[in-house]
Amino acid sequence: MAWERNVVIKTAEELEIMRAAGRINALALAAVREAIAPGVTTGALDKIAEAVIRDHGATPAFLGYPGPTPYPATINSCVNEQMVHAIPGKRVIKEGDLVSIDCGTVYEGFVADSAFSIGVGEISAEAQQLLDVTNTALEIGISKMVAGNRVGDVSAAIQQYVESFGYHVPREYTGHGVGRKMHEGPQVPNWGLAGRGMSLRPGMTIALEPMVLVGTHRTNVQADQWTVSSVDGSLTAHAEHSVAVTKGKPMILTQK
Repeated sequence: MAWERNVVIKTAEELEIMRAAGRINALALAAVREAIAPGVTTGALDKIAEAVIRDHGATPAFLGYPGPTPYPATINSCVNEQMVHAIPGKRVIKEGDLVSIDCGTVYEGFVADSAFSIGVGEISAEAQQLLDVTNTALEIGISKMVAGNRVGDVSAAIQQYVESFGYHVPREYTGHGVGRKMHEGPQVPNWGLAGRGMSLRPGMTIALEPMVLVGTHRTNVQADQWTVSSVDGSLTAHAEHSVAVTKGKPMILTQK
């Protein structure tokens, strides 16, 4: 998937708008999280997210996004081996599933992008560990998003933590800058070398998103031309926040 690689430094006023967009996105994801239960379809979750976004005067960022075909929904709704970009529809969520929801919101011209993964009911110990590692990997990556660090410092920290558990990160799908466009520069892989890559500067805004696979880093794209799954059918998880680099601590933009 191609996107603009230019890095756009945001003003304080623009960051406030992105923070507002992020709050709306967080509310949409919170409503979806509350609704996830055995027997619920992923299509029903999509309607919930869209309603929250539109009720707050915003629009879904993913809907109509260009690709092999225009993306037809508000959220990505991945289950178990599906890693990213799964189209919501008739699939029924079951007890023990691991569900990942990614959502984007456009408000006053700026995009917010975030995601979470959650277990449904009672899940396996393996699935719980995968969730814990994915969430912690995001926290570790965010902690490295300080002015003067390099993109590679963020990427390497995520990779090292994930791989210390024997898990894997994909090579083809990455974090990315976000702002007036869904995908801006810089590209932020979940793997890399510390000390390498672009220097982080105040005003940079990045959607950081560890994607973690149990069995392999290899993925394939399903017949719908959007859904990306682990090639061996093993479990995956995904967590994401849009984050601003500041003169101090990183600012998470996609929280309530």
